[in-house]
Amino acid sequence: MRFKEAEQGRVFIIRLEDGDVVHECIEAFAKEQNITAAALVCLGGADTGSRLITGPVNGRSETIRPHEIILNGVHEVSGTGTIFPDTEGVPVLHMHLSCGREQATRTGCIRRGVRVWHVMEIILFEMINSGSCRIKDPATGFELLSP
Repeated sequence: MRFKEAEQGRVFIIRLEDGDVVHECIEAFAKEQNITAAALVCLGGADTGSRLITGPVNGRSETIRPHEIILNGVHEVSGTGTIFPDTEGVPVLHMHLSCGREQATRTGCIRRGVRVWHVMEIILFEMINSGSCRIKDPATGFELLSP
């Protein structure tokens, strides 16, 4: 385990609107507001055609290939995520959503594009003095959090 202590900064109440692509809007907002680190919670709706990464195609293979699903129909969502900068200082959102419709729930990473259905509410808790960033891991290709 690795860790670093941070302090809480500003708190933002954000409403995304119909058709917004979640990760694009949140990363743009973070840049505009000079947010380098944050924790987020969200709830709302994901539109049909939204894409989630639901893990690797094969669990422990040498080459990690993402398993992607496309939501068929509008889904209710709740999720959580973090923002930390990459090695260039650009804020990168890592967020997972649980998306439910009828008796089925799908959970995954939103990086491939989740579009808002009418509304999504996000509460963003800024962290200051964290000194943490995302560094590319050569073994997995993931940008891993480095406290």
